[in-house]
Amino acid sequence: MEFDSKWIDHINELAMTHGPKILMALIVLWIGWKLIGVVTKVLDKGLEKSGTELTLRKFLGSLIGSILKVMLVISVASMIGIQTTSFIAVLGAAGLAVGLALQGSLSNFAGGVLILLFKPFKSGDFIEAQGIAGKVADIQIFVTRIITGDNKMIFVPNGPLANGNIINYSAQTHRRVDFVFGIGYGDSIDKARDSINKVIAADERIIRDEEGREPLVVISALADSSVNFTVRVWTKTEDYWGVYFAMQENVKKTFDADGVSIPFPQRDVHIHQAS
Repeated sequence: MEFDSKWIDHINELAMTHGPKILMALIVLWIGWKLIGVVTKVLDKGLEKSGTELTLRKFLGSLIGSILKVMLVISVASMIGIQTTSFIAVLGAAGLAVGLALQGSLSNFAGGVLILLFKPFKSGDFIEAQGIAGKVADIQIFVTRIITGDNKMIFVPNGPLANGNIINYSAQTHRRVDFVFGIGYGDSIDKARDSINKVIAADERIIRDEEGREPLVVISALADSSVNFTVRVWTKTEDYWGVYFAMQENVKKTFDADGVSIPFPQRDVHIHQAS
């Protein structure tokens, strides 16, 4: 009984000494946890209003929430008398080691954040970068998935992608389509120009009435075997390839119907027989 009473007295003493600290620490932990939840929700709504991608919103919310929770736990531990200096030093050393081991991954992470923040392209855009051309399937934190024209899925690391040149073919609503058509030196330039203009007028996808986007049909070179027309027309971005392929075919058919020849390289060979 004497042994039990000593233990009870010891427990009572501990409760009187440390009880208020532990109770206060638990209250701070509960309130802090709730506040962190409110902060992450407010942050998410602010990012949503600014048009930030969903992937980046979720990642930043999770990252900031985790950092705040670790800081809260360390603060609560110090409130009840636990020495946190060595614990923080261990965390710092571990963070440094992990950072050195994951340099490439961290570079890709930083690249993913930059892409999602500055938006050089978005999901659904057709881009060319790192020697790859295709449609962006989605942008993840570490990689961007691109689907090529022949339906291959390519995972491109975000680090090199963010630091290299990117051509975004979908960024603008309109694109210019350029052609070069050659005619023979014996053909009529005016007839050839009329033939090309007929093809342009017949294609409704080609823009003809916007200032700065009118079709251009000019002589650009007197080449070795042909007189070259440079033709430039504007169309909507989604109609680019349709106009490109249709113009090639229709110009050839119209030239044939109008008697305009498309020459091929020719060379005159003169043979001199020695006496």
